[in-house]
Amino acid sequence: MDPNAAIELKDLIKIYKGAAIPAVNNITLHIPKGIIFGLLGPNGAGKTTTISMMCGLIAPSSGHIQVEQFSVQKQKEEVKKIIGVVPQEIALYPTLTAFENLQYIGNMYGLKGDALKQKIQNNLITFGLDQVQHKKIDTFSGGMKRRINLIAGILHDPKILFLDEPTVGVDVQSRNVITEHLHFLNKNGMTIIYTSHLMEEAENLCTDIAIIDHGKIITQGKPKELIQQHHTENLEQLFLKLTGKKLRDH
Repeated sequence: MDPNAAIELKDLIKIYKGAAIPAVNNITLHIPKGIIFGLLGPNGAGKTTTISMMCGLIAPSSGHIQVEQFSVQKQKEEVKKIIGVVPQEIALYPTLTAFENLQYIGNMYGLKGDALKQKIQNNLITFGLDQVQHKKIDTFSGGMKRRINLIAGILHDPKILFLDEPTVGVDVQSRNVITEHLHFLNKNGMTIIYTSHLMEEAENLCTDIAIIDHGKIITQGKPKELIQQHHTENLEQLFLKLTGKKLRDH
């Protein structure tokens, strides 16, 4: 494996039981360390399936996945220690407070005592949530839940952070805080793998992107270079040019 690669996918295929066509169809992908990588595509294109396989949440039908120096299929426990996952769904306990949720999740990662409490406090302050840390999650707005969801994924300082639609349905202020902190984490060495339907956000956030459709990578590279190559004005125009304007409701 390339020592400068954060993730390598080789001939990756996923066929769900009973499906006529693969959800992911023979993807080979190299993601360098230290970048913000956007995996973009329409609904049903294979984004979440690909991310889920990278994280070890679902097994590929065939192919190989390497995360840092570890095989996801053979060394899943080692992989779990070096990745953080922020799913699209809010993965928090609604009847616990923000602090209780983060303390519980920190304990799961083996963090304890004053060091964990300090880490939680620092993150709550960064994300503007220190004043509401003892309120239950089910009283929070969507933007507040998203910010706690993100803190939960970075408490253990992962080398690689996976984000599936991290700002969907949030207010402008929350989105700004989240994207600014993602830039900060990346500048401090964290590799970020990101999916989104928000093309303007992806264009501003991502170092490199790949567009996936019908389970295949149809283009990849640096956003500005791809926009120029395809004679489009922005990432949204590029996306529509390559994936078409037909609605994808499933």
